[in-house]
Amino acid sequence: MTDLETSMATIIAVFQKYSEREGDKHKLKKSELKDLLHDELPALMAHVKDQATLDSLMEGLDADGDAECDFQEFMTFISMVTVCCHEFFEHEDE
Repeated sequence: MTDLETSMATIIAVFQKYSEREGDKHKLKKSELKDLLHDELPALMAHVKDQATLDSLMEGLDADGDAECDFQEFMTFISMVTVCCHEFFEHEDE
């Protein structure tokens, strides 16, 4: 597999690892998303200081209003974080 294919497979595997813990295996409950973020993105979560911020993040991700995060909503989040990281490093070089 190429690096990009491996990265895509890893994103899918991480989503499934957490979504399969309880309930619908195609969606992340709030607790599953919280665990995923803390375990898989600890540097990002170091900047989240309170529960209200995390709740706001979850609400922002929940495009269909079902109080869960499906794979498409998760990918929107991953894409946004990746774009922000790219922009940060792009400007850091200037």
